[in-house]
Amino acid sequence: MAGGVLGKGGRSVGPEGEIWHTDPSSLRDVVLDQAAMKAGLGEYPSLERVWALSLLDRGQQAVAEGQVLLTGSTDRFRPLLVLAHAYQRQYRWHEAALLQEEALRLARSPAREALVRYEIGRRFFDEALYRDAAAELEWAYDLYRTAGRERLARVCRQALHRAREVLAATCVTDYPSV
Repeated sequence: MAGGVLGKGGRSVGPEGEIWHTDPSSLRDVVLDQAAMKAGLGEYPSLERVWALSLLDRGQQAVAEGQVLLTGSTDRFRPLLVLAHAYQRQYRWHEAALLQEEALRLARSPAREALVRYEIGRRFFDEALYRDAAAELEWAYDLYRTAGRERLARVCRQALHRAREVLAATCVTDYPSV
């Protein structure tokens, strides 16, 4: 995902016509132009449609269509991640984690493993598990960097910095005595 499950670096079109982006503060994909995204629903291939439905807060529909997509897929890797994303948007982290772990087992390349680790890191960030998020995002960064995927490595590095920043701000260093 580095920039979304669809791997588009955080935007669907150029900067002047941005429909969505990954918010650098929350690490969540955010719709900027709901009308354009809704208009495209009928045209999107099923993988992108499930992802767009989840961004449009149509989570139940996204999950239902994602399950159908996954059932009919011969290559489960991206459908697993898109369905995990739909679950994650509904704060159903356990279901998302199970699908992400299966995708991790299917990765079979450093770039695909990096994509899964990035998504796991974003889920941990959503769960306020910032230390775990930073660990996964650092792993994704290293994998993308060693695979020569510099743009995606930069996206991961930015997310890693954000996770570390929030961790530092929320970390309890002095425990009250009992």
